[in-house]
Amino acid sequence: MKELLKELREKSLAAIAGAETSEALEALRIQYLGKKGELTAVLKQMGRLSAEERPIMGQLANEVRAAVEQTLEAQKKLLTDKALEMKLAAETLDVTVPGVEPRLGRQHPMYIVLDEIKSIFIGMGFDVLDGSEVETSDYNFTKLNTDEGHPAREWSDTFYFTPDSSILLRTQTSPMQIHAMETRSLPIRIIAPGRVYRKDEVDATHSPMFHQIEGMAIDKGITMGDLKGTLNEVVKQLFGPSTVTRFRPHHFPFTEPSCEMDVQCHKCGGVGCPTCKGEGWIEILGAGMVHPKVLEGCGIDSNVYSGWAFGFGLERLALRRFNISDLRLIFENDVRFLEQF
Repeated sequence: MKELLKELREKSLAAIAGAETSEALEALRIQYLGKKGELTAVLKQMGRLSAEERPIMGQLANEVRAAVEQTLEAQKKLLTDKALEMKLAAETLDVTVPGVEPRLGRQHPMYIVLDEIKSIFIGMGFDVLDGSEVETSDYNFTKLNTDEGHPAREWSDTFYFTPDSSILLRTQTSPMQIHAMETRSLPIRIIAPGRVYRKDEVDATHSPMFHQIEGMAIDKGITMGDLKGTLNEVVKQLFGPSTVTRFRPHHFPFTEPSCEMDVQCHKCGGVGCPTCKGEGWIEILGAGMVHPKVLEGCGIDSNVYSGWAFGFGLERLALRRFNISDLRLIFENDVRFLEQF
């Protein structure tokens, strides 16, 4: 038995020292020290020994077990240290190597213009409001003096949610006029940018989803001259002091009198081209004096107060601001296009 223990000691220690993975080391522990291991098998033969030999062999067996356990621990530490060294080597960062410059995004040209417009109006004393893109037909049409039967209320023009045509995606930011007049105290000076939705076909200047900036001022003594002066100042700050504008009579149910404002086409200088559809001008907004019926419907005395309102098309402002020829470029998210701004 003494020879068996000696042979087991030499064999196990050599095998343990040669283990290269934690899994192999665990397998050797079970092989030699497990319940069915080789050392246990040898110890089961102790019953054959005489009473004088048993203490001697028992002590020798304990020495073998202790040697195996110590070697297992030592090899385990060695493998752990080796794995850590390999991990550190793999994760080493050479601070002398030039870094990789991250690719930074850019602000969208439309939102560059929006921030500029906000800054201009805030400088004029206006507040910036935000509103829901889902509206009721009452706020989107009725309270804006657009009665049943108006073409704008048809299913062919508007995205409705309900068969009774009471809930819809707003077709304009004009409902913010009503919300402001119902909730804010006079005088009122607000702008309200946001997305709007209409069943337009996509072309160089139209999209079924686009952005408007609603603006409104309500106070005593407000005139059409105040409207024209404000809008001319805004576009000159946006596009430069030499910007050419024109105002044309128009009709909107919620303003009276009403007008549309055009800027001279930035691509052709007024001669006519595909961008302006040969007209030489690009419409950027509709405006006018707030209709007395709209004021009265919000509890404002139209004999004391007056006001004006307008609605910018934000994409068209971006076209003019950056000399972009096609509105579709703004929505296509082509990085080659967006990186120019």
